[in-house]
Amino acid sequence: MALKAKEEAPAPPQAKAKAKDLKAKKAVLKAMKKTEDNNTLAFTVDVKANKRQIEQAEKKLYDIDVAKVNTFIRPDGKKKVCVHLAPDHDALNVANKIGII
Repeated sequence: MALKAKEEAPAPPQAKAKAKDLKAKKAVLKAMKKTEDNNTLAFTVDVKANKRQIEQAEKKLYDIDVAKVNTFIRPDGKKKVCVHLAPDHDALNVANKIGII
C-alpha cells in the first residue's frame, strides 16, 4: 500500500491595506500626545491587514517614510495601529495634511 502525498491547500488571498482600510480618527488627547512626543500617528485599520501592508499603504497614500508599525486588536474587535515616522518627517505636519488635527 503506497502512501499518498499530502495535497496542500491553496494559500488564502492576501488582504491588502487600501485607502478605505486606513481610517484616521479625529484627534483625542492620548493620540495627540503620542503625535507630539513620539512622532507617531494612530489609525484604525481592517483586522486582516498586516504590518507590511499598512506600511506600504502609508507610503503610497501619504508619501511618508515609516520607521516602525505597532498593531494591536482592541477589546471591541477593531485593530489599532501606531505608525512611528522616520526622523526626517514631522508627525504634526503629516496629521495636518491628512486632516486629523
